[in-house]
Formats: sequence, structure tokens, C-alpha cells
Amino acid sequence: MSCSDKTSPTRVSINDLSLALSNIGNAYHRGASPSVMSELKQKYQSEGIESLYAAPLVPKSHPKSTPPATVQRILGLCLEHPGWGCIRISEHLKKYNIKISSPTVQNILIKYHLGTKTERLNALETNHAADFSVLSDEQLHLLEAANPCLRERNDESVRPGEVLAQDTLFLKSLKHLGKLYLHIVIDTFSSYAFGLIHPSKVPDCAVALLHNDVLPFFRGRQLPVAAVITNKNREYYGGPRHHYQLYLALNEIDHRVIQSDLHRTNGFIERFENIAVAEFFNPLCQAPPLQSVEQLQEEFERWLHHYNAERPHDRYRNLGAIPLQRIGSSNIQTSSL
Repeated sequence: MSCSDKTSPTRVSINDLSLALSNIGNAYHRGASPSVMSELKQKYQSEGIESLYAAPLVPKSHPKSTPPATVQRILGLCLEHPGWGCIRISEHLKKYNIKISSPTVQNILIKYHLGTKTERLNALETNHAADFSVLSDEQLHLLEAANPCLRERNDESVRPGEVLAQDTLFLKSLKHLGKLYLHIVIDTFSSYAFGLIHPSKVPDCAVALLHNDVLPFFRGRQLPVAAVITNKNREYYGGPRHHYQLYLALNEIDHRVIQSDLHRTNGFIERFENIAVAEFFNPLCQAPPLQSVEQLQEEFERWLHHYNAERPHDRYRNLGAIPLQRIGSSNIQTSSL
């Protein structure tokens, strides 16, 4: 046989060889299954090195390719430890010889609407309300921090207006108008709120909010106020001649005082304060300064209308209901944790 009769193999450049072998190496690095590697080998043997110039289609690690048992393990962990992120979950699973990347964990959580801490806490609270499962100290701490109303779940009101909570918030972010306080009353059944901004925190200001706004609102709906919860601050608590306590007695309203050793306010008050600061007072600081307390009160009342009549309140206790809707509903279903 002469040299001319021999079939000369196609010469391949070094760069092309490097590309093909790099693609195979990457397939190994990305965890290609033995079956994929076998297919690549057969492709090479039948079609040559040129068939490997394109990167092989190796399934990436994502929710669709993760074993169902692993997915369920991840979903369980994220609710068992709602404060854990995807990296910590990934590292934890490695202890049990389950190797899964943190981006894959994140993709799974996003797919099941559990990608953020808030979503995980919402799901945990919803699940617990449905099956009354026992919460760990870690879960309870995170839930109460995210939703202070949960602290009051063991002493629920059964109708609108039955039990109110009242407190005073110092508005330290509005110093250009002088020292100001926000007097707050919250209905613990519906989260319906009332507020009065005033330079003073004397008992008469607290009484004025009750007398001018709160009691007329509930009496107009034939909903008598049975009790008001406050702390022991001087605007609410004192001797037998204390104006606030006298006013409650005149209206036959029970005064429930939070014990001072608890070092906290009512959970409904705390949640309202957090919302009001985040959604009204902080944005107000970025706007042109208001010129008077009266103007500030007008702006606050506009926002308060939105809060009470338009803004859905997620989680306990409204579970997505708007406060005014919850008051007006004739078939209100209570839900406790």
C-alpha cells in the first residue's frame, strides 16, 4: 500500500483541542453524570474531536434536578430556622453528606416563595395558625420580633372596640417643630388606629384623644369600649385624682396596666409605631419641612386614613384584612396562635 492510499487524519489546531478538552473538563467539574460522560465519549468516537467544540449540555444544579427528598429537607430547614440563609442551609446539609450549592438552595426557596426571611416567617406563622404545632424558642423569638402583635395572642379581644391599647411616641425626627409626641390608640381586634400629635404628653392629651376621636367612633357603631391597656407612664397612671384614670372611671372603662418589669409596650402599639415611622415619619423627613404642628397633624390624618381604610395588614391578627373591613365585617373569624 502506498502512502497515497492511506487516509490522512484531519489535523486539529492546538486551540481547538484545548477548547474541546476544556469543555469535557468543565463537564466533569459541573458534576456531569456517568451517562452524560459516556454519551460524550461515544460522540467523540463516532464524530471526532470536532463534535466536542460546543460545550456539552450538562444539567446544572437547580430545583428541577434536585432530588425531591433534598428539596423537602431544604423546605423543612428554612421553616425550622427561618433566620438561616442559603449559605448556612447548604453548609448544614454537608454534615449529612448532602452536597448542594447555596445558589441552588436559593433557587429552591425562591421557587416556593420562601426566598426572603419575611416570606419564611409569614409561611411559618400561617402553618402554625393552621396546625398549632409547637414552636421552638428560636422560631418564637423571630416571629415576635417581626410581628410584635403575636406577644398578645394569649389575651385576645373577641370584637372590635372591646380592648384598646394606648401609648405615647416621642417624635425625635421632627426637631424643627420642637418637642412633639404622638398619642396613639389601637383597637386590638382590628388594628384600627387613632393618633394625636401634640407638644405635650400630659394626661389631658391622652384623654382628649379618647374623648374626641376614639369613643365617638366606637359608640357610633354600637361597640362599647370595655378596657384600655397602658403602661405606668405619668400620662396614664397616678393617684386617685389622676385625670386619665378619672376619665376611664367616668366611662366605666377598665384600666389594664402593663407591669413595669416587662420593659416593653403592647405588641399592637409597637407594630403600629414601626409602621408609622417607616411609612410616614421617615419619608416625611425627606420632604420639604412642614411649618406647623397643625399642618403635620393634617398630613398624619391623611396617612392614617390610608392605614385604616386602604392598607391590608398581613399576618396576625388581621391576616391580610384592612382594619376598617375587619371592624365592619358581620362574620369576623378570629384566628389565634
